[in-house]
Amino acid sequence: MAILDWVSQRIFTSVHGNNLVYNTCWEDPRLDRVALDFGPEDNVLVITSAGCNALDYVLTGPKHVNAVDMNPRQNALLDLKKSAIRNLEYEDIFKMFGQGRLPGVKSIYQSKLRTELPTWSQQFWDKKIKWFDNPRKSFYYRGTSGAVARMVKIYNERVIRVKPLLDQLLNAETVEEQRAIYDSELSEKFWTGLMKFTMNRDTTMSMLGVPKAQRRQIENQYPGGLVKFIQDCMESVFADLPMKDNYFWRVYMTGQYTPECCPEYLKPDNVQRFKDGLIDNVSTHTDSVQGFLEKHDGQISKFILLDHMDWLSDHFFPLLESEWQAIIDRAAPGTRLIWRSGGLRTDFIDKVEVTRNGQQEKITSMLTYNDKLSDELHKTDRVHTYGSFYIADLNL
Repeated sequence: MAILDWVSQRIFTSVHGNNLVYNTCWEDPRLDRVALDFGPEDNVLVITSAGCNALDYVLTGPKHVNAVDMNPRQNALLDLKKSAIRNLEYEDIFKMFGQGRLPGVKSIYQSKLRTELPTWSQQFWDKKIKWFDNPRKSFYYRGTSGAVARMVKIYNERVIRVKPLLDQLLNAETVEEQRAIYDSELSEKFWTGLMKFTMNRDTTMSMLGVPKAQRRQIENQYPGGLVKFIQDCMESVFADLPMKDNYFWRVYMTGQYTPECCPEYLKPDNVQRFKDGLIDNVSTHTDSVQGFLEKHDGQISKFILLDHMDWLSDHFFPLLESEWQAIIDRAAPGTRLIWRSGGLRTDFIDKVEVTRNGQQEKITSMLTYNDKLSDELHKTDRVHTYGSFYIADLNL
């Protein structure tokens, strides 16, 4: 078992250390807006991922959003989005990040986008900007998670041939229509032995950004294990929740958004708000959460920690405690945090100890959870790939 864990960790580290993993965010910011109730004095920390949600939060009017990620490629993507918003017309912005392809992007990049990028981001996009100009492959099938999405798309269209059913799902007017499509044909056709085998591989999970520790949580806590968890998540998305505004699954099923079904940062009125000055209210930082907080001059009042505590909960528990120490050292009065987990519970947080006023304390003694709101919001999550969602106020 120890050898298998070591191999799994090496695969995950290799994937995340050498690739753009997320080409779009895989957390629903609609939940986050309600959970965090951003105000004009809020300074926000969010793990960057693809930057879509950092931009979404800016639109709610906080003082500043700090997008922090250890993978510089993720920050490079947000840097490119910021440059495009500043320097391109709306039509080209939507072609690039809405449709996943901007013809002639190499020359546009050189003349309009490159100059204002940080040095590392310039070096990355000097090599990869071609991702946005391939008539056969959308940008949203790039990166490791995009590669998995493309493989699933090929499987759907060429192996099990269910594209007409998926198109019907995306265009369904009611959830009842979706349920009928899913139950009558799609579920049985999609969940072949090959698909179950593929979804049960560490390599597949690593490409999707799921580390071994998170996979173990799901397997230990969810009846039926990982594959049953994925099956139930997909059933909820396709048969229980409206698909009409589910841009998360649309982009991976089709390779593009539509003007009616896309992230908030791609809507014309919001692009204009960014151009009028809001884009200056988000910055990228290549660092760990702990490293950023220890260097940051000022307090943070809203934390969006995604699911990365799952990653630290196993072999990196001392780093998890150090991170929580950095959080309480930089937290403003009235701080609120949200996080997600692949598991049904985050019991590991109960073991975290920090120092306050010279005394060791459990972090849970400082947290007040809003279980009612988090449970209500979690049920409506359009992504629906997490086992649980948490909202907590920090009482210092």
